[in-house]
Amino acid sequence: MNRISGETALGLAWIIALVASLAVLFIGEVLGQTPCLLCWFQRAFMFPLAIVLGLGLWWRDGRVGRYGIALALGGGAIALWHMGLYVGLVPERIQPCTATGPSCTDDNQLVFGIPIPLMALAAFALIGALSALSLKDTRT
Repeated sequence: MNRISGETALGLAWIIALVASLAVLFIGEVLGQTPCLLCWFQRAFMFPLAIVLGLGLWWRDGRVGRYGIALALGGGAIALWHMGLYVGLVPERIQPCTATGPSCTDDNQLVFGIPIPLMALAAFALIGALSALSLKDTRT
């Protein structure tokens, strides 16, 4: 089985981060769906991922994956918390969203029938795994 190169893994991680960033901008700015508080916190990790990984690719910095791992772990932790709240594992009484803002658990959190927190969790997990894989390449 062929192993992907570090640069390819980093490129795939960057593409996922870029697509995820553009998707949440589309949902918020074009579709007009105001993000909930936990979505904002996830954005705080996803947006820098697209920039940092992109600059690492541009400058051919094979070690930038370590920053990808750190940001993906932070964002993934928030996405995991959000998913737990969404499915009811986290009690509703500690929900961070206000009564007047968008809910972290209603049907507005669905895109094509898939919960946004689950998509975010999958994106952060893939970015983290690909960033770690990029560090295994011995050519850098």
